[in-house]
Amino acid sequence: MAVSQIKLIVGLGNIGAKYQGTRHNCGCDLLFALADTYRISMNEEKRFFGILGRGNVAGCEVRLAFPTTLMNLSGQCVGALCTFYRIAPQEVLVLHDEMDLPPGSIRLKFGGGLAGHNGLKSIASSLGGQQDFYRLRIGIGKDAKRDTINFVLGRPAPAERALIAEAGAHALEGIALLMTKGPERAASFINSFKPSGFAEV
Repeated sequence: MAVSQIKLIVGLGNIGAKYQGTRHNCGCDLLFALADTYRISMNEEKRFFGILGRGNVAGCEVRLAFPTTLMNLSGQCVGALCTFYRIAPQEVLVLHDEMDLPPGSIRLKFGGGLAGHNGLKSIASSLGGQQDFYRLRIGIGKDAKRDTINFVLGRPAPAERALIAEAGAHALEGIALLMTKGPERAASFINSFKPSGFAEV
C-alpha cells in the first residue's frame, strides 16, 4: 500500500492563557507535543493566520500549523496554507477534540461528517466545501449537566487528563505510522488503542 502523502498537520484550539489546558485545545496540545518530539521550531506567521513549523516527522517532510484565529475561523489559516503551498485536502491531517468519544479514546478517519465541530466546518469551507481530509479525533466525552460551550472550554479532571495524555502519547506513534506506513496501518494502530486499566465488559 502506498505511504500516506500528508503535507500539513493542523492542531485545533484557541489561543491565549485562559484556554490553555482546556478540552477544546486537545488538538493543538497534541500538535505542540509532536513538534517537541521531532524538534520542529514553531513561529507565528501572520500572513497565514497561525503559528507554523516545518520539519521531518518520522523522516517525512511536513508542515505543522496552529491557527491563531478563533476556533470557528480555523479555515483562514488552513485555506491560506493550502492555496499558497498547493496542498490538496487529502494531504491534510487535522487534530481535534471529539465529544462523541470518551476520554482515552482516539480515532483516525478520512472524510465523513463534521460532528458539529465549528473548527472542522471552517476548514471544510476553506477547502471549497470538501470534507475529504484526515482527522485524528481525540476523545473528551460529554457532560449532560453542562452546556456544550462551558464543557469544551473547561479543563478536564485529573483522571480525565491522564487518559487524554495517554491517548495522546499513543497518537504520536500513530502519526508516525501514518507518515511512513500509510492510513490503513495507522488507523489499525490508533483505533484499537485502549488506555491502561481498561477492562472489557
